[in-house]
Amino acid sequence: MMRILVVDDDAQILKALRINLAARGYDVSLARSGPEALDVAAKTKPELVLLDLGLPGFSGIRVIEGLRGWTEVPILVVSGRSDSADKVDALDAGADDYVTKPFAIDELLARIRALSRRATTEPDEPVTSFGDVVVDLAGHTVTKAGEPVKLTPTEWHILEVLVRNPRRLVTKHLLLTSVWGPGYEKEDGYLRLYLAQLRKKLEPEPSRPRYLLTEPGMGYRFAPDAG
Repeated sequence: MMRILVVDDDAQILKALRINLAARGYDVSLARSGPEALDVAAKTKPELVLLDLGLPGFSGIRVIEGLRGWTEVPILVVSGRSDSADKVDALDAGADDYVTKPFAIDELLARIRALSRRATTEPDEPVTSFGDVVVDLAGHTVTKAGEPVKLTPTEWHILEVLVRNPRRLVTKHLLLTSVWGPGYEKEDGYLRLYLAQLRKKLEPEPSRPRYLLTEPGMGYRFAPDAG
């Protein structure tokens, strides 16, 4: 039974999520403030956290930073803040995904399942496949339909970051600083150029990507399970 910690200061949302998640077999713990969230997390060791950003005590961003000090537990932000800057701040702090209130319970459950799959993916030198593409992170090789694909060092680095974070929204800030280093945080054009090149080499239809997806205003997502 998967342990989920739900953090929100709205009693009705807490009750609704507890009922819906428990009905689907999840073991649910609740917290109503920033300090309580960190305390409950330390005691229960959740396997996934659903987190609101506007909390008493201190913000959800502080909760994310506190959790990331000792755990890589998947964190799904569930917040009424729809501005892209709030989403980017949460993702850059260490959240894995973001759902805006009001949300459909089916969408929330799908995001939970996706993060659960990511959490159980082998992290050590995996060989990842999507479509007819195989990426060997240990061997630094890519093949498509059995034929080698030549990538530039920059293309490889971008692909590696995305493949090591399957199904997770990777912010532009994280990609830019990971690949080019500090000082390049606003060079969005670099990412658009190199993602277009990667899609031409790896996607079945580069103009309609299935696997290397753009999240407008926020970043990119590697979707290995796409049809």
